Amino acid sequence: MTSQSQGIQQLLQAEKRAKDKLEEAKKRKGRRLKQAKEEAIAEIDHYRLQKEKEFRNKQMNVTGSQGNLSAQIEEQTTETIRNLTSSYQKNKERAQKYNLLYFCLVFLLFFF
Repeated sequence: MTSQSQGIQQLLQAEKRAKDKLEEAKKRKGRRLKQAKEEAIAEIDHYRLQKEKEFRNKQMNVTGSQGNLSAQIEEQTTETIRNLTSSYQKNKERAQKYNLLYFCLVFLLFFF
């Protein structure tokens, strides 16, 4: 019976060692998964920061060029208004004379 008892004891010890090894393997796997998760998060954060930086650079380029375009359009609009006002002032009197002359001509043709 002692040999049976010793055999059972050995089996129980083997089972305990197997259980301990399994627990240790689960712990190692958990640590590896946690480390992999942390590395993935760090890589994602790095990628996000890089893409945000690229976006800000592109946005600054577009915004800067739009600011220049706005100034150019404003300047062109002011110049066009100035030219139209000047042209109006130059041609206003001539147009009034032409209209008066045309009216008189039509009046003379229809009423005389």
